[in-house]
Amino acid sequence: MKLETALDNIHAKMTGSKILQIFTAFTRLLLFVGFTPPSIKKILHQPFTSLPDANPVGHYFNALLNTGFYYEFIGWGQLIAAILLLFPRTAHLGALMFFPIILNIAVLTNAVGFQGTWLLTILMTLAATYLVAWDYDRLKPILFYKRAEKSDFMKYEFVWLPILFAGGGAFLAAAAWFIRLGNFPNYLTIGLILTIGGLIFGFFVTLHHRFMTAGDLEKSTRPM
Repeated sequence: MKLETALDNIHAKMTGSKILQIFTAFTRLLLFVGFTPPSIKKILHQPFTSLPDANPVGHYFNALLNTGFYYEFIGWGQLIAAILLLFPRTAHLGALMFFPIILNIAVLTNAVGFQGTWLLTILMTLAATYLVAWDYDRLKPILFYKRAEKSDFMKYEFVWLPILFAGGGAFLAAAAWFIRLGNFPNYLTIGLILTIGGLIFGFFVTLHHRFMTAGDLEKSTRPM
């Protein structure tokens, strides 16, 4: 049995269970409730903890607070993920946003020894993993959908495209010399490095393009 077929069958059984359906709704709402208060504190630029700098946890969160709008940006990311989890149509997007955020928090709380919270964040990470798996059918193209055609590889591309990038590297070096960018002691060496670097970079761009897929999806994997 193909892996794709096996996963499809497992997912169908999971999502067909009424108990798991209720559990999924419960998990989504629970994560919304758990994620919203911390996000509001960050958006309002309020301290997350009252611990002093002498404590590793307090030192980290105090430093994070002093990053300014980045602290608020994290809060908005958490809030948007929580709101997306509320609605079945957008819950898969919320789970995708929520997973890397809570995984990062789980690693952080374990790294700094945030007493008690480390266990909670691990459980929330497991919950986020479950929600991503629940929407496997919506995320399936990442793993299994294939395109029907290869990329349109052009004639002599392995020759002219690396040369084009090498020329771009030489041009950048010449422009840097003209405006004295960086005040390098030897612009000729910089030019040589950028030219060779451009040639190598162009080769890998060409190699990547050679094996890209393009066009429509294969009929056997097209979503219904």
